[in-house]
Amino acid sequence: MITASLTQDKIYKDGKPSLQLLMETEVSKEIRILMRKGNVMKEHKAPYPIVVEIFEGEIEFGVHNEKHLLKKGDLLSLESNIPHDLVCTEDAIVRLSISKADTVDRVNKVLNN
Repeated sequence: MITASLTQDKIYKDGKPSLQLLMETEVSKEIRILMRKGNVMKEHKAPYPIVVEIFEGEIEFGVHNEKHLLKKGDLLSLESNIPHDLVCTEDAIVRLSISKADTVDRVNKVLNN
């Protein structure tokens, strides 16, 4: 059994989102991304399918030239290699589920661009 918390030990960074690997299972890596209003993740792609959950707050998720407003409790799945971007519209805790084969380093590079 593995346990983790989306709400404990939150450390926000100034000017950009921050991430923490919460757990790694046999099939996935569960990542917490903390975003302040106005934070942006520029357009990028994931090499494997992803699942995004808005645990708190609100983000604008852009895909295929459309913006989707995601609020607390919303989930979305996205196939691999689909360009997408995020803009935080209200301080948010985002849970990102990535493939076990994907890397946290790749996600961190997206945050730092």
